[in-house]
Amino acid sequence: MASDEGFSDFFYTAADGLKLHARIYGETNAGGWPVVCLPGLTRNARDFHELALHLSSKAEIPRKVIAFDYRGRGQSDHDPDIGHYNAGGEAGDVLAGMAALGVEQAAFVGTSRGGLIIHVLGALKPTLVKAIVLNDIGPVIEAEGLAHIRSYLDRAPKPKTFAEAVDAQRRVHGVDFPALTDLDWARMVRAICRETEAGWLPDFDPALVDTLADIDFSKPLPDLWPQFDALDAIPLLAIRGANSKLLSVATLEEMGRRHPGMESATVEGQGHAPFLETGDLPGKIAAFLDRRA
Repeated sequence: MASDEGFSDFFYTAADGLKLHARIYGETNAGGWPVVCLPGLTRNARDFHELALHLSSKAEIPRKVIAFDYRGRGQSDHDPDIGHYNAGGEAGDVLAGMAALGVEQAAFVGTSRGGLIIHVLGALKPTLVKAIVLNDIGPVIEAEGLAHIRSYLDRAPKPKTFAEAVDAQRRVHGVDFPALTDLDWARMVRAICRETEAGWLPDFDPALVDTLADIDFSKPLPDLWPQFDALDAIPLLAIRGANSKLLSVATLEEMGRRHPGMESATVEGQGHAPFLETGDLPGKIAAFLDRRA
């Protein structure tokens, strides 16, 4: 049963026994394909709350929306083996969650890491994916952008109050996100942090940061062009933050060349990754899904 906030919590068990979590919006909606929302590296299902409410209750075709917490994030169990924190394993967890929910096909919205997982899902189970929204991610990850992510995770502050947490996020990301309002920054903190006795802390397993420790940012990172090319028959909307350091203009243009039917949108005043609940993005995403899925 949905809560007053518009969703219900769903827990399921991964193949290795970890208890994992997802949010379900519009549980009884039957119009169009369900939408599966996959967050970034250290983010969680709360990132999609406003978008999920729009797609499940305000869009022309209201849909069931499933937003996952990967292992080690949000309400999912932490994994004692950090080697399991990888896109392939997380794709397997998503498949397990969809199977537990009886969802055999869906449209997917993936932010950053979530978009990489969509590439993996397309390779593992091509018939699963009916439409794709990639939020500031593509087959090529710019080393500068990933190095920036590792840098701020390494020195993440430990704010005591909500106001301090908002100020900390604005100091780190404000240059790349001049378009955000006070409300946007506050919503961001509530999505990515949890209130504890020690203050407002990031809502993920701190060991996740260690998974980036051995990356050599002086060398090009492996690309996913073969996996992307395999998605060329699937409707695709690619969103890029105009100030993004992770997804380059050149990569976005090459994506469009390889996937002639791809639609794209650039979000001014935002970097990596654009807030999908801001501006006209909820309506744009809903309209894309209504046309294509």
